[in-house]
Amino acid sequence: MPDNTVSIPIRQRPTQFAGQPLADCAPKTINSLYLHIPFCAHKCHYCDFYSLVDRQDRQEAFLNRLIEELRAVAPLAGPLDTVFVGGGTPTLLATHLWGRLGAALHQFFDICDETTEFTVECNPETASESLFHSLRHAGVNRLSVGMQSFNRTHLKTLEREHNPENVPRTFEQARCVGIANISGDLIFAIPGQTLDDWDQDLDQAMSLGLNHLSAYNLTYEPATAMTARLETGQFTPCPEELEIEMFNHAAARLANDNFERYEVSNYAQPGHACRHNLAYWRQHDWLACGPSASGHAAGHRWKNIGRLDTYLNNTQNGFAPITDHEEPDPARAVRESIMTGLRLAEGLDKSLVLLQSENALTGSAARLESEIRQANEEGLLTDTQSRLVLTERGILFADGLAGRLMTCVL
Repeated sequence: MPDNTVSIPIRQRPTQFAGQPLADCAPKTINSLYLHIPFCAHKCHYCDFYSLVDRQDRQEAFLNRLIEELRAVAPLAGPLDTVFVGGGTPTLLATHLWGRLGAALHQFFDICDETTEFTVECNPETASESLFHSLRHAGVNRLSVGMQSFNRTHLKTLEREHNPENVPRTFEQARCVGIANISGDLIFAIPGQTLDDWDQDLDQAMSLGLNHLSAYNLTYEPATAMTARLETGQFTPCPEELEIEMFNHAAARLANDNFERYEVSNYAQPGHACRHNLAYWRQHDWLACGPSASGHAAGHRWKNIGRLDTYLNNTQNGFAPITDHEEPDPARAVRESIMTGLRLAEGLDKSLVLLQSENALTGSAARLESEIRQANEEGLLTDTQSRLVLTERGILFADGLAGRLMTCVL
């Protein structure tokens, strides 16, 4: 991977980057872009991403501000390999505004309609033929559909407002305009869900002919309505044994349909892994625009302010106000590489992670090598062609094992 983290000498830095984490970035070196559209029709109870219920009265102002930010960050972007639009519910954005957004992206950035992976998250309730025509005209060639479940009872438990009968229609309409690369999200370990329910969700997802599936276990994030309901005893969480059974069942079921697990929770047919998410997991750099969008570049990590009013009314030469800024830290970078890279089927380059660890913190490589050896003896990790790869058993303990390895670089 090329080193994109070389600082620009002060005299060469564009003045508009002053005071920003992006001041350390070399122009035309970053190849991924994330956009956050914060609007939702309804807040799902499990979701902890920044969103607000949309009355469509601020969409135009939001897009105007987003275009300002895109113009500001564009000089740092090289040819874009990936663009990902998340939220919120991006497909709640008015159809005519997608035309303006697409025009701005193509004006400011080097986007190739044939090779840039351009993904938009979609709620089936917002799908329409006119919307997909606008998305395709804007350059979108990949859709990520939030299915979550096909069982109305389980959707109600999640407070997810969409009609499962609209999911097949969403796929049809997208394909009719030429968006054939379609992913779907499912959630398992929903309270009250059985293994048979989960199997039926997988069957219905596979019947749609998708080429990528994200299968996430329900997690109870702090400060969400779902967690509040759990804490007040409104439901009983899925038993851990059943959750593990569902996790293993998904892997076996999807393997039969030629889906490879390329990350702990993500499966794809050959050639259809999400390149944008791989950029995250491989610790590449990416730009981020929109309220609460998180970016990573030149060793910096930061998050745009997560409040729409502040985002709209405050500008720093086009840039968004920044919060949660972390300065470059070589030891933290190694820990992050372990945390994300270990989740990938390709694993980690053992020699490289040991070298980076020792360079960041003297003595850490020996501790890390000892912990790797212990994990190998426990049957959690293997050395495959000098790469550290989780075993089938190790996948079940991925987060805990990553934590053990990360503590070696503290």
